[in-house]
Amino acid sequence: MNIKKFFIIMAIFLAGLLAGGYLFRDTQPRSFLNFDDCGQGCLGPKEFLGLLGSAGVQQTPDLIPFVVAETDKTIVIEAPFPKASIHYVIIPKKDIKDIADISDEDREYLIDAFAVLGGIIRDKNLTYYKLYTNGPRYQTVNYLHFHLLAD
Repeated sequence: MNIKKFFIIMAIFLAGLLAGGYLFRDTQPRSFLNFDDCGQGCLGPKEFLGLLGSAGVQQTPDLIPFVVAETDKTIVIEAPFPKASIHYVIIPKKDIKDIADISDEDREYLIDAFAVLGGIIRDKNLTYYKLYTNGPRYQTVNYLHFHLLAD
């Protein structure tokens, strides 16, 4: 390999490393990044989607499709595979894997998410609705989010 190709490859590698460091700087460690307790199932599809979702919600929310509402701490989208005539997904803009990972530092994000939810429920005059979240085993994406369904 000649020296020019080597420097081009190194420049691409470093650019990717810097871009990855920027995009994933506020995410929680996922199993493939946490070598100490990486047992079975390191970085399965749910964890990978959670990692990508975390970076996307925090770093590039303008690229997310079907946005219904957004604040600096919460984004609400129409569910890509709706299970009711109204099906929104409410996502805090902080990387929280699931309810078991909630800490005091997450309070302002959860309060904002529920305030946004309340606003949507009032604006749409919903009286029959369902709000739920899933635990890790039932999550499609390993990232705390809430579903609001109504007919």
